[in-house]
Amino acid sequence: MIDFSLISAVIIGIILLLFLILKLRIPAFIALLIASISVGIFSGMNPLDIINTIKEGMGNTLGFVATVVGLGAIFGAILEHSGGAEALANYLLNKFGEKNASWALMITGFFIAIPVFFDVAFIILVPLIYSLQRKTKKSLLLYAIPLLAGLAITHSFIPPTPGPIAVADILKADLGWVILFGFLVGIPSAIISGPLFAKYISKKIHINAPKVIDKKGHKDYPAVGLILAIIGIPIVLIVSNTVLNSPLFEEDTIPSNVKNWLQMIGHPFSALILANLIAWYLLGIKRGYSKETLLKTTTKSMEAAGIIILLTGAGGVFKQILINIGTGSMLANYFADKGISILLFAFLAAVIVRVLQGSATVAMITAAGITAPLLSNTITDIDKALLVIAIAAGASIMSHVNDSGFWLVSKYLHLDEKQTFRSWSVMTTILSLVGFATVLIVSLLL
Repeated sequence: MIDFSLISAVIIGIILLLFLILKLRIPAFIALLIASISVGIFSGMNPLDIINTIKEGMGNTLGFVATVVGLGAIFGAILEHSGGAEALANYLLNKFGEKNASWALMITGFFIAIPVFFDVAFIILVPLIYSLQRKTKKSLLLYAIPLLAGLAITHSFIPPTPGPIAVADILKADLGWVILFGFLVGIPSAIISGPLFAKYISKKIHINAPKVIDKKGHKDYPAVGLILAIIGIPIVLIVSNTVLNSPLFEEDTIPSNVKNWLQMIGHPFSALILANLIAWYLLGIKRGYSKETLLKTTTKSMEAAGIIILLTGAGGVFKQILINIGTGSMLANYFADKGISILLFAFLAAVIVRVLQGSATVAMITAAGITAPLLSNTITDIDKALLVIAIAAGASIMSHVNDSGFWLVSKYLHLDEKQTFRSWSVMTTILSLVGFATVLIVSLLL
């Protein structure tokens, strides 16, 4: 039985959210809080219960997310400042050669975006695609699209980037499984939307790189092996923790005290702290950077992290409101009766919000908030992880004029709006659809 008053309250809240962001240009953090309060009011919640729900949702969400996003931002700043991102990119290009440069750039973007935010990583690596275009005289899109595909996949699918971290926390999904499925789904998505699509679109749209680049490069790059090792540390530790807690290890296989210590080391908090300390020393102190310089660099990185943390917390509030008004159990029963897949529901929810308001992060958080109340107690960690990736795929679709990424790509690649639609917007749509199709295939096999 559907309570249309509750459904109406949720719809009003979502419409209000989009109106506040799109029309009034109110910051998404405030807009999410206003939308959450509105849903509570229209659903008939007690005013004091609404306030308590805000505190509950914000507190529960930020306890985990704030720590991970903060540590991830610091880690990325050190990697960027040391020249490690550029070093890895140069190595891959030299290794693959010009003929396979598009594949090298896709791989570069895929791994660089793990510790570095999408826009930062793109700006860092843009000079590489400029130089390749000048050398080969082929369309800039042949190199830009694979790079962007790699960056976008990792940014949306693979923790510790903020989007999947926030969704995983809202859905209470295990980060290890999310990372594993993020890679599994992300690889075919990146290949099809990256090098394969780039080969096609570069023949339709020819873009030349700008003639002059005003950029100061690093004279002495860190060793590539060192960069790969440092990036790999948190990923390996987190995934190992997941494997340790999987059915592969019976309860008595490892002594409980040893297992507890291994679980602590493999927790995202500990893994990222360790990676930060190693990066601080090996990429900073040992390479001659002063402690003051490193402190200034890492402190600045927290500015972007702070915005993301607040936005994520507001998304947690929205989720908690939806849970507390009881829409979850109602919709869960309805979907069970209709046989509608929760994976499809989560994907479409993210698609709608993404297309209407532009921000992938807002779309992911909103879709997760809507989906979370539908989860039953019997849902497995694997199913939760697949839900995270399905939402990430939906939130990646059809980047257009209301997305800052659209204009970032347009500006740096010197594309007009039509060209950006034909290249970047189509790429994100392919990425999204292939990603969701892969999720469906994996869900059927497991």
